[in-house]
Parts: sequence; structure tokens; C-alpha cells
Amino acid sequence: MRLKSTRPLESPHRTASEIEKLALDIRAELERDGWDHGPLSVAAKIRRMGATPPSRATLARIFSRSGVVVSAPRKRPRSSYKRFVYPAPNCCWQMDATDRTLADGTVVVIFQLTDDHSRLAVASLAASGETSDGAMATVALGIARHGVPLKLLTDNGAALNPTRRGFSGQLVTMVTALGVEAITGRPGKPTTQGKNERIHQTLHRYLDKQPVAEDLVQLQAQVDTFDLYYNKERPHQSLDGKTPQEAWDALPTALPPIPPEPAQPLATPVQSVTRTAGPTGRITATGVTIMIGREHAGRTFHVLYDDTDLRIYDNQGNEIQHHARPAKGTRSLGNGKPRGFMATRQVSTKS
Repeated sequence: MRLKSTRPLESPHRTASEIEKLALDIRAELERDGWDHGPLSVAAKIRRMGATPPSRATLARIFSRSGVVVSAPRKRPRSSYKRFVYPAPNCCWQMDATDRTLADGTVVVIFQLTDDHSRLAVASLAASGETSDGAMATVALGIARHGVPLKLLTDNGAALNPTRRGFSGQLVTMVTALGVEAITGRPGKPTTQGKNERIHQTLHRYLDKQPVAEDLVQLQAQVDTFDLYYNKERPHQSLDGKTPQEAWDALPTALPPIPPEPAQPLATPVQSVTRTAGPTGRITATGVTIMIGREHAGRTFHVLYDDTDLRIYDNQGNEIQHHARPAKGTRSLGNGKPRGFMATRQVSTKS
């Protein structure tokens, strides 16, 4: 006698068909719009809709079973990578520019400025080229929104940080004045800016699904839409599924750097000249006639001066007079009295 199978007609652990259809529809929608559409992204979208998503592995099986994914060779496990991350938001920002072509064939660039810790898109700017002005405008926008970072990491491009080439750039001068440490990756080591490359890829994948921008204004609008979604909607695998905004909000930002003290102008060092008083007891130094006194006619005097003071000494080292350094055009100083100061007569500028 044949025994009747006790196998259930449907697996009690199989995901409901409605959930499977929802997951497939969301995946298709994300793919159509140019967003990441893997299991993690689909699960996050389902969660934002108020439903409980299947596990990541279950979603992967659903997609594989439905034929919407193509199996790829096994990749190196993420756990094998040693990823360096700064400990808090605003510890370090990274910036780079990526090319984009407009509808008329004009090649422009998009500057992308991101926070190393949270991956937050701090600021993005569509510009006509990779120029210092565009780089500075992007950083200024990021600072206005999120404060001043401790470090700024860029490549060695002339518009970003040409220090390793032996000269400074406008962007470096700008951020250094704020106390920011401008750093670069070593030449030939593009992996230093790997986080920039990753967000470039995500941006281009999104833009490839949009109408080709006619001009910089339209391209900027598309980039702004991308940044908003990237920061607040898109879960990031390196952030354990959190969005960049959630990662940014999870910790206090680093304290801003202390700007360097303004450079003080170098004072003119003390200089000296030796003069002999004429028959009327006058000497001339630094373009000014100084009255010593008739009784000192024929004697030698030493005049010491710098930016602020003018002093006159005799051969025995006695100070004869002390004046504030006279303004340009002063005709005469002194009345012969030690350490005296007499009202000066300015050279007339009238014709």
C-alpha cells in the first residue's frame, strides 16, 4: 500500500507571495530610477513603507529564483577588508571632481565633498571645469551647512592641492587660514580617495537613468536630488545599513579647528647712522632735519631708528633726544633738550 505523502502543499517558511511581489516591484523601481537595488536597499524601502521586510538572505533568494539577478563569481568577502574610518563627523572631509557630459557634448565636472566618518554628501557642485574657484565654492558651501572640518583630503590636482608639486593652491590657502589641515594621497595611490570613487559610481549610475542635462543648472538640480536621497534614504553597507544622515546624527561632530594666529608684520630692525652737527647745531637723518643745538656744532652723534622710534646719542652713549619716528614729510625735530619733543612742521603739499 502506498503511503500518502505528509509533505505540506506549501512551505510554512516560504515568504508570502504578496511580500515577494512587493520586493520585486521595489527592486524594479529602484533599478529604473538609478538607485542601488540589492537586498539591503529593497529591505530599507520596505521598512520605510511601514512593513517588516524579509531577511537579506531571503530577499537574495527571491531575486535569484525570479531570474532578476545574474550570478557573479564569488567576490572577496567584505570582512577581509581593513577599512580606515575617522572616529567622528567633521574629522575629515574628502573631495574630488568627476566628469559629466551635457546634452550638447560639453564636458563639465561635478565636485563631490563627503564626510569620511558618516559618508554624508556634505556638498556637491556642478561646474564648467575642475578649477580652484569651483573647489573653493564647494568647500565654502559645505562649511556653511556643516561647520569647519579638521582635515580636507583631496588628490594632488592643481585645482585641489598641488603641494606635492612644490607650490600651494588657492584652496589650500583658504582652508589653512581656517585651521584645516589640507592633506593628499600619495601619487599613484588612488585607493586613498576610494570613498570618493565609490560615491562617483553611485552618482553616475543615478544620472545615467535621468534625462541628459541641458546645462549646469539642470545638472545641479539632478545632483541635489541625488544628495538628498543618498543622505537620507539610501542605506550604506559600510554603515551597517544606516543612512549617512543617521550615521552623522549618531555622534557629536568634531570640535572645529583653531585658526592660526594672523601673521604679524616683521618690524624693521634697529638701524643706525652717524652724523656730525653743522655750524648751527643741526644734523640730518632718515630724511629729517634734527636740531641738536649750536653748542653741539662739530660734535659727532649716533642716530638709532626703527619703525616707531628715533633716538640720538653722543659719543659717550648719552641719550640726547628721543622722538616718535616722524611721519614722512616732517621738516625738523627737536629743540636741543634731552628727550624733548617739539611740534613738527609738515611739508606743505600746496603748490
